[in-house]
Amino acid sequence: MPILKFNKNELVNLSYSLKREILSANKRGDYCNTSIVACNTRRYHGLLAVTLDRFGGDRFLMLSGLDESLIVNGKQFNLGIHCYGDIYDPRGHKYVVDFDADRVPQLTYKVGEIVFRKSLLIVPDKDQLLIKMELLESPSKATLQLKPFLAFRNIHELTHQNPQADTSYKAIPNGASYCMYEGFPRLNLQLNSTAANFDYTHHPLWYSNVSYSDEYRRGYDCVEDLLVPGYFQTEMKPGDSIVFSASLNEEDPTSFKRQFTNIFKKTPAVTTGREQLLRCADLLITNHNGRKRINAGYSWKYTGLLRETLIALPGLTLYGKHDPAEFEEILDNLIAAESDRLFHRTTQVEAPLTLAVSLQKYISFGADEKKVWAKYGDVVRRILESYLPGIRQEVTMQPDGLLWAQQDGVALSWMNAYVHGRPVTERAGYQVETNALWYNAICMALEMEMKYGKDDFFVKKWTPIRDLVKANFHAKFWNPRMKCLADYVDNYGQNMDIRPNQMLAISLKYSPVEDSFKQAVLRVIDNELVTSRGIRTLSPRDVKYRGVYEGSQIERDLAFHQGCTRPFLLEAYASLCFHIKGASFWKKAQWLSEGFFDDLGKHGVGAFAELYDGDPPHEPHGAISSALSTAALLAVDYMMEKYK
Repeated sequence: MPILKFNKNELVNLSYSLKREILSANKRGDYCNTSIVACNTRRYHGLLAVTLDRFGGDRFLMLSGLDESLIVNGKQFNLGIHCYGDIYDPRGHKYVVDFDADRVPQLTYKVGEIVFRKSLLIVPDKDQLLIKMELLESPSKATLQLKPFLAFRNIHELTHQNPQADTSYKAIPNGASYCMYEGFPRLNLQLNSTAANFDYTHHPLWYSNVSYSDEYRRGYDCVEDLLVPGYFQTEMKPGDSIVFSASLNEEDPTSFKRQFTNIFKKTPAVTTGREQLLRCADLLITNHNGRKRINAGYSWKYTGLLRETLIALPGLTLYGKHDPAEFEEILDNLIAAESDRLFHRTTQVEAPLTLAVSLQKYISFGADEKKVWAKYGDVVRRILESYLPGIRQEVTMQPDGLLWAQQDGVALSWMNAYVHGRPVTERAGYQVETNALWYNAICMALEMEMKYGKDDFFVKKWTPIRDLVKANFHAKFWNPRMKCLADYVDNYGQNMDIRPNQMLAISLKYSPVEDSFKQAVLRVIDNELVTSRGIRTLSPRDVKYRGVYEGSQIERDLAFHQGCTRPFLLEAYASLCFHIKGASFWKKAQWLSEGFFDDLGKHGVGAFAELYDGDPPHEPHGAISSALSTAALLAVDYMMEKYK
């Protein structure tokens, strides 16, 4: 039974359909991302975005759109849709009668007696998009006209008509090849139609002022120009199907139907939420040029980020795929790529310390701790040494053993939104989660060294530091009046904003907080931060609280860490609750996770969103497919299985 459900009657309603996005991606990091009626609403939307090593490994949008038109008995029906300011033209969405995404995204159009269906598929191992188009019903044969919209730009940028653009083409079998700018690969557009049944008319024309409504709402630049180089035309009779290919390579048109069918058959229909969760997890692990990394989220987040990789790594590889080898491969790639941030400088001051947490989860999953420490012990020790005085400028250990993080005008934690160049939550000083991670990493290193190490000097040096941190943490952060931990402590004293950072501090294997105090902190978290869609980033009782992630980019950034929930925080919350409450927490864990599966027809269709509104009904926002959210839900599922 399909788990993705839609209100078919609402598909023609743009206020409904434009909020729902389809995503098809492959392990290379290529993607197809647009709304369910194929109207692009973000600069990141398009039919084929690819990773280009020649431009630093960033993603580039090659094919923005493809407008289909059907000509039957002399009448032309345009199925495409674009936004130009307040005007939508053409208005092909009014013909949409069905949408399905159980295997691949499929749109069905009905125009009178004509029924037409298209299916979108990113090829798993190539920079290629396949679109299968079927004329299911028609009173007579039809002419299908295809009009491509070319972008040739970085996904984060917009493009405009310019004299540097090369609008010429090169004829290739059943298609045309384009290269708008020097240095880019060629984009090859081809059909599987026979030569006698295929025609291409080259008539380059810039379509100006294409608008993206989501960018407009954010207050970003939202208008660009796209090149339509010409149009393809082929004949179809009822029951016919053709396959369109957009690829960085010149392909064999005779293989398209077989290629599409084989991939479609190998893509199983999803019947359970866990199956969908596993599918998302798999696509968030890229394998570009033989190097596996974690994509933080589609479609605009980057691949290989330090913090996101370390947090999501156990969930995606261990709890999801049960693949320890992949865990180590991704971790090894991260350490090689991020040595500067791990050992010298970073604005993510807590992120390097999170590596110890990932290793602890790996060992808990079943890895041989002696082998793990033999391989990664030196990395952990070097990370700890980097926080001693005189190495990092942004954060350093103080005489009391705790870490002080400060860099004027810079947010040195995961709460790093900015407005007008200034951080919304700077949190300069002693951060509660950073110091708890510091203590946890020291404890882990000492335990492993005493068991398996040979460095007696390390143990003698770091044992007093561990004891110093433990002795001073409670006095620094505990607030007896509010019976919880301060979010951070600066020169003015304790900041008592109720945030989830204190929850992160008490959920670690080695927490500097005694169990008796943890229950008091948990009561505060339960009363003020827990929702049915993740953990709030700020208590609703706070005057800074913003419960809805809407409006301009400034308004959204002010809400980003000031009330919006984060699904990824559920992993720490569930771990803490299972530790304290045991199996009695199982039902609540189920309630906390099942709501996300109810939302699979919203925002990113079949994907798990980055954040939600803090206020009910808790609508999803942010990246439509988040590595952190996906990994956290897999982790909660893994815990539930253990306690079932």
